[in-house]
Amino acid sequence: MTLLRPPALKPGDTVAVLCASSPVENQEHLESGLRALRSVGLQPEVFASARDTGSMYDYLAGDDTRRAEDLTRALTDPRYAGVFLACGGYGSQRTLELMDWNTIDAAAPKVVVGYSDVTALLEALAVKLGWVSLFGPMVACGGFWEGPEEYDFKELMKLLYTPADVKELTFPGARTLVPGVAEGLTLGGTATLIAANFGTDTTYPARDAILFLEDVDEFPFRMDRIITQIRRSRSYLDGVAGIVLGTFTECGDPEHIDRMLAERFGDLGVPVLMGVNIGHNTQMQTYPVGVRARLDADNKTLTFLDQVLADPQA
Repeated sequence: MTLLRPPALKPGDTVAVLCASSPVENQEHLESGLRALRSVGLQPEVFASARDTGSMYDYLAGDDTRRAEDLTRALTDPRYAGVFLACGGYGSQRTLELMDWNTIDAAAPKVVVGYSDVTALLEALAVKLGWVSLFGPMVACGGFWEGPEEYDFKELMKLLYTPADVKELTFPGARTLVPGVAEGLTLGGTATLIAANFGTDTTYPARDAILFLEDVDEFPFRMDRIITQIRRSRSYLDGVAGIVLGTFTECGDPEHIDRMLAERFGDLGVPVLMGVNIGHNTQMQTYPVGVRARLDADNKTLTFLDQVLADPQA
């Protein structure tokens, strides 16, 4: 089944821009990203967490209470049609610890967009609220702040504004590790955050799922440990339908990482596609979390069996 789909956005919508993790490193980048949002007709409102430069710790955008309050307000206030994360980093797990999900109307889903450390939040939205969300570019990060002509930004806006036209993702540069076709619910994100969620109340098992994984800036042995933890967490990985592997940049020798990923995932008996352009340091396509899809590892496509977002509200 597909999770509850938020309505697509339309020009004039007000959207929240906030941080659930680390501070924005460059406020000029944030301002440029805000201009990009305005250029397509959206009205961004910047929350305090996106302006905090590290008042608690230098790696956190304000204290945990501030970030949780900002996120709660953005998800509950009907003025906001969507929530755009400004950046990732570290800290979303601390934010989730203080969230009271009972204050949020699960029947009123909103678009939430982010990646990297935001993976933990996207997984929590699926578990706690049953919402579809988007693993996509962030306002103050590459592919977004450079302007509305950026590939990442255009792909995201195409999905946000005209979801009926986005029926599949194609990956001509990808590599088929294990051939075959699989259907399932799209799940996953940055591998480190998926593994960090194990044992919490916001982990979403990958049974019958198309599991996507990517990561960045890890030593090869640490990346091996994270992937092995995912592999060994049988309650999580048992019954997975297919696997899509994205970028693993700045994780050491790419050939070593490819060999390790092939060795760790190649014997699971499910289709595996490697090297898709989703994740860090690539021209990034937006990956929806929580929709039914068909992975064709031979033809290097991911076809959505349901429209990713609902039609926009009048």
